[in-house]
Amino acid sequence: MFIRATTALTCLAMATPVMAQEVNVYSYRQPELLAPLTEAFTEETGIKVNVAFLEQGMVERLQAEGRRSPADVVLTVDISRLNAVVAAGVTQPVESDTLMKNVPAIYHDPDKQWWGLTTRARVVYASKERVAEGEVTTYEDLADPKWKGRICTRSGTHAYNVALVSAMLVHHGEEYTREWLEGVKANLARKPQGNDRAQVKAIWAGECDISLGNTYYMGQMLNDPEQKEWADSVDIVFPTFEESGTHVNISGVAMTAAAPNKENALKLMEFLTSPKAQEIYAEANYEYPIAPGAEPAELVESWGTFTPDETNLMTIAGERSAALKLIEEVDFDG
Repeated sequence: MFIRATTALTCLAMATPVMAQEVNVYSYRQPELLAPLTEAFTEETGIKVNVAFLEQGMVERLQAEGRRSPADVVLTVDISRLNAVVAAGVTQPVESDTLMKNVPAIYHDPDKQWWGLTTRARVVYASKERVAEGEVTTYEDLADPKWKGRICTRSGTHAYNVALVSAMLVHHGEEYTREWLEGVKANLARKPQGNDRAQVKAIWAGECDISLGNTYYMGQMLNDPEQKEWADSVDIVFPTFEESGTHVNISGVAMTAAAPNKENALKLMEFLTSPKAQEIYAEANYEYPIAPGAEPAELVESWGTFTPDETNLMTIAGERSAALKLIEEVDFDG
C-alpha cells in the first residue's frame, strides 16, 4: 500500500509489535518504484508492507520518534544518505548469512548497518550530433577548456554531484579537486539548474553538448512519450577516473533501531537483496542489480558495459563535508 507521508505516518503510528504480519518502511524512493517489489514480497510471504514516502527529514523524524518509532526499515539512495542515517544512531546492525551471500562486501557497511540493493553509474550524456565518439573519456577531462560553453549539469550541491566530487577528492586530493571544479564551472553553458533529465533536454535543444547524469534516467526518458525525443538525441558515455573505473552510487536498506517488527524486517531485507527482487527492481528502475547472478534489464544491457570504480563507498561518504565545502568555495552554482 502506497500513501503520501502525511497520511502514511499517521497510519504507521498506530502499528504495534503484535501486528506480526506486516512491516513498516520509511522511504526516500518513489512509491511507484517500490510497488512491484513490495507486491512480490507480500505474495511470497503473506507479510503486508506499509510504505511512508518521505521527501526529506527521515533522520530527524526517526530521532524524534526514538524507541516509539513504528518504522522497521528505511530505504534510501546515495551513500551519503545511508551514512547519515547510520551516523545518527537510528539504525542497528543486521546479522544475516543471506545478506552476506547476496551483497558483495564493497556494497555493504563493514559494521552491517546498511546493505546495498542496486547501483547506478554517474555518466556523461553526449549529443549524437555534436560530440565525436571517444571525445569524452574521463571525469578529469571535463575540466579541459575544449568543453568551454558545452557542459550542462544540475546543482553542484545535489547529493549525486557531491558524491562524484567526494570520489574525486579520494582519487586526487583537495588542490586538484578545487582546480577541477573551477575548470568544470568555467566550461558550463549555463548556470546549474533542474534535474538530470533537464540537462538532456538542454542537449536536445542545442544549449549544451554534454551533461552529467545517472544511468537510470535514460530508461525513464525512453519510456516517457514527452521525453523520448530528448533521450534519442544523446549517447551514454561511461567516463572513468584516471587509473580507475566509473563512479557508481547505490540504493540501500537498513533496519531501524526501534524495528517493532524485526523478524519481518529481516525477511524484507533478505528478499530485497535476492536475485529475484533485484531483477524486479532493475526492470522497474533501470538500475544495476548487485546480487551475484542477477541480470540487468535488457535495455540497460544495451547501453554497454563498464568497470566500476572500486573505491570503498564509505571512504567516498567520508569526504562529503569536504566536497560540499569545496563546491561552495568555488561558487559552483553561482
